[in-house]
Amino acid sequence: MLFVISVQAQSVFQVGILPSAVLTDKKENDWSVIYEIDSRQLLSKGTFNGFTENKYEYFLTDFSVLGAKKISPKSRLAGGYLLRIEQDKIFHRFIQQYTYTHQLDSLALSHRFSSDQTFSPAEKPEFRLRYRLATEIPLAGKTVDADELYFKISNEYLNSWQDSEYDLEMRLVPLLGFNFRNDKKVEMGMDYRLDSFLQNNTRHSFWMNVNLLIEL
Repeated sequence: MLFVISVQAQSVFQVGILPSAVLTDKKENDWSVIYEIDSRQLLSKGTFNGFTENKYEYFLTDFSVLGAKKISPKSRLAGGYLLRIEQDKIFHRFIQQYTYTHQLDSLALSHRFSSDQTFSPAEKPEFRLRYRLATEIPLAGKTVDADELYFKISNEYLNSWQDSEYDLEMRLVPLLGFNFRNDKKVEMGMDYRLDSFLQNNTRHSFWMNVNLLIEL
């Protein structure tokens, strides 16, 4: 419904690719260190009822590292740092996360609550509160085994405060993945984001995800 209403209101869109690589290094005593790099590349932008510009444009690159500790069989705490390079701007982000997995029959629901604080000499500080609900569904059997396909979907809500201005962003990310035997996964799908609709300046973002996940 929000998509239909915002399209009618002369909203803008952007389309691009978002490849990422995630390396999880498991340590002793239920600790792990997570390294991630992702980069957004813009391919097209415009308005739904107006112009469209098809042109490649480098958008940004993120480098992050998180330390995570499993505090129970179903929950985990994590915290870390992200460095963002956006054209001629540098951003520093500090991240705190709590993840809880709820088993519902044969379906596992992952709830992630997180906050982050972003600082840059070029902009005012930004503070966000986030909630994400995700699940992973095997396409063969009851669990995701080696050499099998799976479907993953997540829905996230991001509350943002910057210089006394509030914004809400919604994300829907369906992915098709393949689990290899050597603790590697590859996922592909669409990352759809809707934001700025509270200020009547709605923006739709469509990012093609290509993710490589490796565990050590």
